[in-house]
Amino acid sequence: MPADIQAVFFDLDGTLADTAPDLASALNRVRAEDGKPAVPLDELRPYTSQGVRGLIGAAYGWTSDHADYPAIADRMLAHYAANICDQSRLFPGVPEMLDALEARGFAWGVVTNKHARFTQPLVRALALDARARSIVSGDTAALPKPAPDPLLHAAREAGVAPAASLYIGDDPRDVEAARAAGMRSLAVTWGYHGAGLPPEEWGADGVIHHPHEVLDWLGTH
Repeated sequence: MPADIQAVFFDLDGTLADTAPDLASALNRVRAEDGKPAVPLDELRPYTSQGVRGLIGAAYGWTSDHADYPAIADRMLAHYAANICDQSRLFPGVPEMLDALEARGFAWGVVTNKHARFTQPLVRALALDARARSIVSGDTAALPKPAPDPLLHAAREAGVAPAASLYIGDDPRDVEAARAAGMRSLAVTWGYHGAGLPPEEWGADGVIHHPHEVLDWLGTH
């Protein structure tokens, strides 16, 4: 085990879990209620890490200052809360990777911008809640990512220094937050990247293509 890394923290949507099917389904339920056609999952998936804002933007072409945005967002979130883990699953290789981290003595946790009322039932349904050393939601700290506050909160809860922590995510904000918190970072290529720069250009300390590469990276850094 590298002496300098003691804890690994993960983004949730698009990094640990494929939550796009349930989020897209919630949005398409709203569209069905309004007599609008469903948007294919493949069109919505890239925007999932941007949450409701990204998904509504992809489906309607709206930004959050559109007059109808709040009502659509509220209805979507109500559907999502009622069906939060119907189709969401850990990505292939994630369970084995978490087992290996624990076996090697690493603490690990979840840091997401998803609000706690959604994070808590989801991590319970995914059987992560009893294992994670820290679970930090978007409304846990004073500011969400890309501010460093959630990552610093997670490190305090896990009892590790930020400099001894690694953060892993699928969005440029994850790398930005890790840098601001004084943590190292890995960008994953299996998540929801949307438009913009590819993960190789986010400035992370490394880019990985499969969960098992987390262990490979820790073994050489």
